[in-house]
Amino acid sequence: MDALLVDDSATMRLRLRRLLEAKPDVNVTDYADPATALVEAQMKAFDLVLVDCHSPAMDGIAFIRCMRTIPHYAQVPMVMITNDISEAVRLAALEAGASDFLDTSMQGVEMTVRLRNVIRLAKAVRRLAEQAAWLDGEVEAALRHMREREEEIIFRLALAVEYRDNDTGDHTWRVARYSQIVAEGLGLAPDFCRSLYLAAPLHDVGKVGIPDGILLKPGRLDPDEFALIKTHATIGKRILGGSASELIRLAAEIAEAHHEKWDGSGYPNGLAGTAIPLAARIVAVADVFDALTTQRPYKAAMSFEAALACIRAESGRHFDPACVAAFCARWPDIGVAGGQGQAEIRPSAGPVTEPWARVPTLFREIAAAAPEPAGWLVRNPHTLVAREDGPVKPPPVPPLRREPDGSRTEPRHDRAMDDGAGDRAGASQLPGRGAAPGGRDGLPEGRPHGRHGRPHLTAARPEDGRPGRTA
Repeated sequence: MDALLVDDSATMRLRLRRLLEAKPDVNVTDYADPATALVEAQMKAFDLVLVDCHSPAMDGIAFIRCMRTIPHYAQVPMVMITNDISEAVRLAALEAGASDFLDTSMQGVEMTVRLRNVIRLAKAVRRLAEQAAWLDGEVEAALRHMREREEEIIFRLALAVEYRDNDTGDHTWRVARYSQIVAEGLGLAPDFCRSLYLAAPLHDVGKVGIPDGILLKPGRLDPDEFALIKTHATIGKRILGGSASELIRLAAEIAEAHHEKWDGSGYPNGLAGTAIPLAARIVAVADVFDALTTQRPYKAAMSFEAALACIRAESGRHFDPACVAAFCARWPDIGVAGGQGQAEIRPSAGPVTEPWARVPTLFREIAAAAPEPAGWLVRNPHTLVAREDGPVKPPPVPPLRREPDGSRTEPRHDRAMDDGAGDRAGASQLPGRGAAPGGRDGLPEGRPHGRHGRPHLTAARPEDGRPGRTA
């Protein structure tokens, strides 16, 4: 242990130093000047402090009071060396934080015993401090481990949901990252930005309750099918609601409200403006943008620039204008997160802190010609956001225009705009795209296809005009 001795008397310093160093494992640093001793105490952690009460430069009471303001010395034993044992001095020293007194008039044996006792006290305090530090470290490690497991479970659940709806799990991470970027652009607290990044992937968890025949339908949805698709917001709320986890509660809020619109025309509750939770307003922008720039069974992918034009056109109508402004202000980061540049680096790309890094590759149902399965490729973070199909650049999105009766006509991108993952009622093609020869959206007549080019193993739809088909 290390002891600090402060006394302007060279004789007393020599006497106490010999007595202290006679004990095993005790190292003494002594000073005549209290100011110099204070500087040294801030650079080195001493386990025991002995100070003269009547030093000319600074009395012992003031010295102890200054030492107690240093965090390390809140519990360290401090002994006052004095030949004045009056009650007033003792009370003042105790109030300043002195642990004990050492009378300089004591003779050999008593002085030795008193020093032995304060050394034992100092060692006990040091052991307790070390044990407390160890326990703090263990608790922090356990909490960190628990948070990592919670984050991993969320991403695995989100990936399982997306496995039904998309060919690649990249949508999960991209929506999470876009949402985080927008939140940062709004100047929100770092903790909230991180929580949003972790909760956003569960925005479509309610789609586990939607039948595949509707969820994966490549053609337009009829009104009944569209109404059923919209129930995924309420289902998501039921799945995630009522959790004791703050992160899951945030995910439930997003799952329920990310299809609400700024003008009140969204679903399921028709909320408008700031009545829509901020997290849901942010995720709405991120989800729609990724849907527009991703190829789906019912549409090709837009270019980033065309999708940005759509987002801007819907500011104040579909989206919160502040969220759109933040999205545009961080456009370079959006491009990197979307895989436009090779310099894309995910935050803290180590497997310990990022949940996506612990999610294994999923071997999906793929066509026989496909060389490799799609999924999370952890070894190369650049491939985690690279799309299997390059973006298809459509013709420029036409601006909104007003009809003679005063109504507005907007670009026909409703299918992705209304739902980031497939609300497709009332639209069958993207702007500038004509229906391809054959069946709906270019599919050959007489053979409904799923997302992997395989026939749906579900009953044939009424409009197909043929008997049902079973697995």
